[in-house]
Amino acid sequence: MTLKTISRQTIRLPAQKRARRALRRAPLRFSPYAWAKLLYLRDLGPTEVGAFGISKADDLLLVGDLALVRQQCTEVTVKFDDSAVADYFDCRVDQGQMPEQFARIWVHTHPGSSAFPSGTDEDTFERCFGTTDWAVMFILARGGNTYARLRLGGGPGAELALPVEVDFSQPFAAAALLDWEAEYQAHVCRECPRAEAPRAKRLSSEIAAENLLNLDPFYGSSRHPLRESTYETWF
Repeated sequence: MTLKTISRQTIRLPAQKRARRALRRAPLRFSPYAWAKLLYLRDLGPTEVGAFGISKADDLLLVGDLALVRQQCTEVTVKFDDSAVADYFDCRVDQGQMPEQFARIWVHTHPGSSAFPSGTDEDTFERCFGTTDWAVMFILARGGNTYARLRLGGGPGAELALPVEVDFSQPFAAAALLDWEAEYQAHVCRECPRAEAPRAKRLSSEIAAENLLNLDPFYGSSRHPLRESTYETWF
């Protein structure tokens, strides 16, 4: 794993409080583009959302983008479709990427204020990433707390809590709201009774729009309006 010297142009994100103060470690960093996309995806619906973090070969703990795969989600679980994961791996390898760049950082959200991993999160991390040489589990809660843990699989193994930062020294493109929502609609399926669909639709429009205003104070009528999400497709 290759780590870069950390620029001072970063913002440390709030971590879930822990009993002990962690030693200074190389942080898990997000580009502004990846962070904006994650915030947007987190608030589009009331469920958890999962993604793979994508990084460069020479800076594996810098997430430059996020990739969704087809998944079944509830307010407390995310389950990736096995065939969709296989297709995702094939596509990335065909593009010349190594698994270390696209399949070692598991990103998902929590709808509540706590970013601590649940028992289901721990089981998933062990089952899906327990045999890799290293992997990271990252959680972003709707309340703003974050959790990041690096697991090292070589030798005796080790697990380290990581600080989380947004690295504003990285170049980044403008927000692609319509593309992000289209990716969400194509991959995220909510497991819930049909009767709950109207509530999900309200959450999509109200919460996502509010979050966009906080994220981008210049967002307004001159840009693409936030479209109503057609969640009925998934119920």
